[in-house]
Amino acid sequence: DAMSGDHGLRSSIPATVNALNLNSALHILLVGDEPAITLALASEKFDSTRLSVHHAPDVVAMDDQPSRTLRSKKNSSMYIALELLRDGIVSAVVSAGNTGALVAMSCVVLTRLPGIKRPAICAPVPAVNGHTFMLDLGANVECDAQQLHHFAQMGSALCRVLDGSESPRVGLLNIGSELTKGTATIRDAAELISADSRLNYCGFIEGGDLFSADVDVVVCDGFAGNVALKVCEGTASFIASQLRARFKKNLYGMFVGLLARPVITAFQRDINPDRYNGAALLGLNGIVVKTHGSSGAQGFQSAIRQAARAVRNDLQAQIEKQLETTS
Repeated sequence: DAMSGDHGLRSSIPATVNALNLNSALHILLVGDEPAITLALASEKFDSTRLSVHHAPDVVAMDDQPSRTLRSKKNSSMYIALELLRDGIVSAVVSAGNTGALVAMSCVVLTRLPGIKRPAICAPVPAVNGHTFMLDLGANVECDAQQLHHFAQMGSALCRVLDGSESPRVGLLNIGSELTKGTATIRDAAELISADSRLNYCGFIEGGDLFSADVDVVVCDGFAGNVALKVCEGTASFIASQLRARFKKNLYGMFVGLLARPVITAFQRDINPDRYNGAALLGLNGIVVKTHGSSGAQGFQSAIRQAARAVRNDLQAQIEKQLETTS
């Protein structure tokens, strides 16, 4: 889906070219305004035999209502890209577009896997050991225990496929680690997940454990997940802005800031959202990866790389196999 997102072709074209040049086995089909895409590609160097364009006359705006897009945006790049995935023309879809519209369209065009009420959004977040996969991040505001169990199964499958982890450690987000803590839904979900022999369940974890190396997958409902993710992103931005302000406060601060610049640069690189960009929509009949609408070329390229790895390691089959325990 080349046209969607805040930056449109300014992100998708450089990301596509870089991805093609780094992966000789990759083939990409760009869906969008063909004349505009062709013009944007004119000055780029790439293997043209592995890149094609499919024209789409319309685009889903970032502020479009999901229900309206289903009725009026069937000629959009997002909808057409999903149809190409449904029909087997492509193996995965990457989009920077409207998240609500992408979820709604995916449910209609691709349909959901058996037993899945609504797909979950799963993305890596920075952690001591590199990153931790977290789901759901906003597609399901309220969840029952069975949905949380499904999230654990699908997140575990994604972690195995993308990280090569044989037995991903799964934690259930709660307000405390004690068995008596949390809502009845959380406690019921803990029983379901702990009884699933295919899952390596490690118990409840608290918000402060998200960045630890204690678990590989964090399971929560979409409300808590979305709030936690945005608090993490906001905290990182706040710390970075405070450091810059302190170092500019006086000559001594500027001197210390100059000495500390390599450490700060490395820190900013490690927490850069573009490094962890690419949220998988799990529970669909097809691989769909959502990239931040505001992400640049690096972030879009990260999402392409994640989608390619998911296809190469057959994420779909892994998820379906994992879900057999509750189907």
